[in-house]
Amino acid sequence: MPVSLVSDSCHYLPRELVERDAIHEVSLYVHHAGEAQRESAITDYNAYYRQLADLGSLPTTSQPSIGDFLAVYQPLLEAGNEIVSIHLAGGMSGTHRSALQAREQLGADAARVHVIDSATACGGEGLMLLAAAAAIRGGADAVQAAAAAQRARDALKLWFAIDTLEYLRRGGRIGGAQAWMGAALKIKPILSVESEITPVERVRTSKKAFERLAGLLEECRRIGNDGWVVQHIQAPEEAAAMIERGREIFGTDPVFVSEIGPVIGTHVGPGLLGAGGVPRALLG
Repeated sequence: MPVSLVSDSCHYLPRELVERDAIHEVSLYVHHAGEAQRESAITDYNAYYRQLADLGSLPTTSQPSIGDFLAVYQPLLEAGNEIVSIHLAGGMSGTHRSALQAREQLGADAARVHVIDSATACGGEGLMLLAAAAAIRGGADAVQAAAAAQRARDALKLWFAIDTLEYLRRGGRIGGAQAWMGAALKIKPILSVESEITPVERVRTSKKAFERLAGLLEECRRIGNDGWVVQHIQAPEEAAAMIERGREIFGTDPVFVSEIGPVIGTHVGPGLLGAGGVPRALLG
């Protein structure tokens, strides 16, 4: 059977890669002032983040409904496809759970839907999708494509630096970084996602955070994770500088560069800079 890829809206892959690999998306939601908006409908990130800085209370976010997943799954199944469905870490969101619940409603067709908890977010989720897509291009079936995504997850190294822990605290997504809150005004946290937000290191300045992320990219090169990426939130100059540093480290261009959108951005705030990678060979 042909294999289709499904994901949520929190990978933040560039649109050209989404279209190239025919990735079907099920959007999460942003809620504010009594209104719910699909993240996929928010295209002006600059306007959203300007508004976020002015709001007295943060918007909230929510996972897709079971019906949202069924609306994507059912046409693909009716077309005779198998599905590999890769989603935002279950420790951060109920999105994976909604996908599983939708799968359970498919009866005999459920066996053709393979739902994966990425145990990561953003660029990590995106790299898993690209690994699965590469496997599908090479003739993999759904089980093999899911295994390719898992190999990428097993190899993944991805970190991000943020300006403050306050957004994570207010949004209830702070995870293991809670222990750092007492010093939050004095540090620039470096974090990762291992099912939930995971503290990595504390540094004192944005410049030191940048240099530490660059050092972590050096670690990626040493262990063979040469399929590297850069993501940011309202930090284009810092991202451009990291791209130049990455080119010096790897001698290649990044697999992709993108800005993280409103669902994750609401919980971490503007100023994020992230980098990491997987072995490029996994990406075809």
